[in-house]
Amino acid sequence: VLEIGIGSGLNLAHYGPAATSITGLDPAAELTDIAERRARDIAQPVSLLRVSGEEIPAADAQFDSLVCTWTLCSIPNPYAALREMYRVLKPGGRLYFVEHGRAPDPGVVKWQRRIEPLWKKIGGGCHLTRAADELIAGAGFAIVERAAGYEPGPRWATFMTHGVAERPR
Repeated sequence: VLEIGIGSGLNLAHYGPAATSITGLDPAAELTDIAERRARDIAQPVSLLRVSGEEIPAADAQFDSLVCTWTLCSIPNPYAALREMYRVLKPGGRLYFVEHGRAPDPGVVKWQRRIEPLWKKIGGGCHLTRAADELIAGAGFAIVERAAGYEPGPRWATFMTHGVAERPR
């Protein structure tokens, strides 16, 4: 498994025995330091790399699965990152994603566009108006499962999309 934007490693506790090894990427050293501590609590070997997703230091078709949670909003170049994800995922491999982003309601999108410039400054580069599923499909992945909707909280920040995408064989 390759987890893009592993952050502090909150997902590590959720990997089951089918995940025989985990590699996590995140450019934030203060977060990966926390992930290193969490990695000690799971059975699988974990390798953490302090890099961004735009240049993944891995061989072509190296990983069976990719995980990307609340990450595509803040990667500076999501197109480059998704090209890299596609490159390192084996044909037939799956990308599991949970992302927030552009809402389907024009009134909410208007507010997202108004708030986004300030939000990017205070939210670590987070873009409120990126549509993760469109970005993923645009990179060549086939979305095989998708669900979307609002979570509790301000609608301009809580539209979530989650699902599974495959790299075609």
